[in-house]
Formats: sequence, structure tokens, C-alpha cells
Amino acid sequence: MEVEIGELAPDFSLTSQSGELISLHDYLGRKNVVLYFYARDFTRACTAEAHSFRENYAAFTSTDTEVIGISPDTVETHKRFSNNCGLPFNILSDADSSVRMRYGVNSPLGALSSRFTGRATFVIDKSGIVRSAFSSQFQPTRHMAEALKAISEGNLNSS
Repeated sequence: MEVEIGELAPDFSLTSQSGELISLHDYLGRKNVVLYFYARDFTRACTAEAHSFRENYAAFTSTDTEVIGISPDTVETHKRFSNNCGLPFNILSDADSSVRMRYGVNSPLGALSSRFTGRATFVIDKSGIVRSAFSSQFQPTRHMAEALKAISEGNLNSS
């Protein structure tokens, strides 16, 4: 991962499944953010990952933390996926993978593969600092557990 713990998280503005433009700076000073990058809507692993965040969403919101998913899928696909999975959080379309690249989330198959994007999760505090980062292509539900662990261990500032 290119973005390191202790660094300022790169800002971005992307469109959500509901067509709303969402920016990281919208949350600064108000909420912590769990930002998770995944490969594709409706794949088995990515669906399991989304479900794990959905099932534990109340644990995140109880700590002033918002969950945001990002993949290269279209807004329309995200809308169907979000409705199908009953997601209470935003998933954003990074169609050109520019945000994924800014965060250094690379394909597990290297630069030659644009079809398979990397899977990584960043926990960002209210001041915009990355407090935890986790990358594992083959353990999708562990991303939620690692994010929840970082929050419960108090790795976030409370300002």
C-alpha cells in the first residue's frame, strides 16, 4: 500500500450508488471513516465483504465512524448491488481507478491486470489521518474485523 499509517489520507470526490457526490473532506472533523476498496459488485468474495460490513454497521456508527466502499463498477451496478445486499452505507464508483491508484491499492496480479483490483481497507480518523491499513486479497471478511479492531483499540483521535 502506498498510503502509510500516520499520513494524511488523499481526498477524493466520487459518485455513490444514489448519484450523490461524496468527498472524504465531507467527514473531516465530524466522523472517522473506514474506507474499503474491493474488486467487483456481485462477486462471491466482495459480496461476503459487503455483508460483513453491513452486519456490523451499528458497531461502526456507534463510534462516530462511517463505512464507505469503493470499486471500479458503475453507479448503476452499485445501485443494484447496494439494493440487493441491503447496504446502509455508500459505495462509490471509481471507474477510472484514480482513487485506488492514489491510495496505492494495486492488483494482486500486477500492473498487467485491470480486471482484478486490489482489496484494502483504511481507517481514517476525524482529522484525516490514516490510523490503520490492511490489505489481503483472499480474506475479504477479515477487512471488517481489522477495521473494527482498530476502532475498538482506540487508534483514532477523538477531536
